[in-house]
Amino acid sequence: MQIVHGGGFSGWHALNDTIMGGRSSGSCSVSAEGLVFDAEVVEAGGGFVSCRSPLFSPPLDLSGSHALQLDLLGDGRRYKLAVACADGLAGLTELIPGGLRWVIEFGTEPEGLTRVRLPFDQLRPSVRAQPMGLPMLRFDPSRITRLQVLHSRFGDHGGPNPGFLSGPLHLELRAIDAVD
Repeated sequence: MQIVHGGGFSGWHALNDTIMGGRSSGSCSVSAEGLVFDAEVVEAGGGFVSCRSPLFSPPLDLSGSHALQLDLLGDGRRYKLAVACADGLAGLTELIPGGLRWVIEFGTEPEGLTRVRLPFDQLRPSVRAQPMGLPMLRFDPSRITRLQVLHSRFGDHGGPNPGFLSGPLHLELRAIDAVD
């Protein structure tokens, strides 16, 4: 199932570590080929840059799929995909400062197209780059409210991202699909 392709990334916007006092800067723009993400990553004081979708209303129902597939032109860095879901726990996860996100890391090739398949059963619950080990949390693919692509000094396990690099960043996200 096609979620977004080519010029359909309208409304995606940057969210960077400046929200927590960092100094990284990044911007998202849309071309006919997809989302273009350009940034300058500064590790001190934060260490992340991202592009995120607008809120999906109603939420995306991807319950017939088992993974997300991303097609992108990368730069050899490791990134994270963060997925927000409408709360299935009586609104309790919305009370968590920073919000609960389901995250997974992926690598990119230094040149050419990278296609990654990100299985739903490998997504980890996280709040502000810290894993949440609450057994009652279950990813619900029928209630996806937002997608976000990040380059962060923290991996999805909460420790250092071995593929983190400060400095200029350029990523082109061509497509996101829900797949079996």
